[in-house]
Amino acid sequence: MAKEIIDGQTMTRALTRITYEIIERNKGIDDLVLVGIKTRGVYVAHRIESRLKQLENISIPVAELDITPYRDDVTHEEKNPADVVPQPLGVDINNKHVILTDDVLYTGRTIRAAMDALMTVGRPKKISLAVLVDRGHRELPIRADFVGKNIPTSQKEKIKVSMKEIDGEDKIEIE
Repeated sequence: MAKEIIDGQTMTRALTRITYEIIERNKGIDDLVLVGIKTRGVYVAHRIESRLKQLENISIPVAELDITPYRDDVTHEEKNPADVVPQPLGVDINNKHVILTDDVLYTGRTIRAAMDALMTVGRPKKISLAVLVDRGHRELPIRADFVGKNIPTSQKEKIKVSMKEIDGEDKIEIE
């Protein structure tokens, strides 16, 4: 049974807070690139970009990143080396500050795969991480630089993020 823990308005506030933190910590938004991890991380990136545009009146590039070929939960026998082909982002990340965005940070393995994927297409000056939810239980030494909400969970629980763009409404539930 799912319990709603964040509604649409609270999600909007969390994304606005992340946006302000990005501006403050970077002393502006020069040389920033947002890279959303498919699927919901892309929507998080676009929402942050939209809010940045409202606050700073400047557009920054947003790219989508598919990490599927870089995941480590696929055994070596299942992996086809031909699948690991650099995916063009459509945005130059060389010497840029890349902010990776995702909906939920859990073990850190998705972020590791995302960094591997980024390094195949360029060499960023810096990589930061922005997530809507940090639920703990890290298996790798990875932490988010910008967090919408810390939600401690048990390993048996699941966090379900719904976003208007694909789910018809904004909310976060714990199952």
